[in-house]
Amino acid sequence: MLISAKRESPSVGIVRPGEICDTPRVKFLLPLLTGVVSMLLASCLVAPESSSGGLGATTVRDTNVDAINAAAQAVFAEYGYQPGPIVYPESISFDKPAGAFGELMYGGFDETTTFRVTLVTTQLPGTNDFRLSTRVSHVTDAGQAGFEDSTRMSGVWSAEFGPILKKIAAQAQGAGGI
Repeated sequence: MLISAKRESPSVGIVRPGEICDTPRVKFLLPLLTGVVSMLLASCLVAPESSSGGLGATTVRDTNVDAINAAAQAVFAEYGYQPGPIVYPESISFDKPAGAFGELMYGGFDETTTFRVTLVTTQLPGTNDFRLSTRVSHVTDAGQAGFEDSTRMSGVWSAEFGPILKKIAAQAQGAGGI
């Protein structure tokens, strides 16, 4: 006679539907964690002006776009940058040859590489104040129609231009709105 014995295996690690939320610890922590996550997400949406615009960004008080562009052209020229493409009044770009190291890092065979810094001007609502920030990219074959190729660099590069933006702000501040 053959007797079959049913063997029960332990259910370690198996969670049945509805069991995970039944523990008192989870019932306490779930609403708490939901509240913390909601507050963190909401705080990102109401960031103060001083922390907007990314790394190196600065605010220019009581000015206008023309004063900012004139100051930017003068200051960037001091650092060897040439004026590049302009999208008036939102942004103005400045180009500088990459040099030997930049060519080695970002260039290719028979290509010239240029660093392009785009100065973005954002007017703060209801004021004559502007927030200045930068976007940095490396451009191969800059200025050659149809062959120019731009690749945006990480936002950390924008922090390098913080001192330049502060000089622009000092020159353009107090010019008054138009």
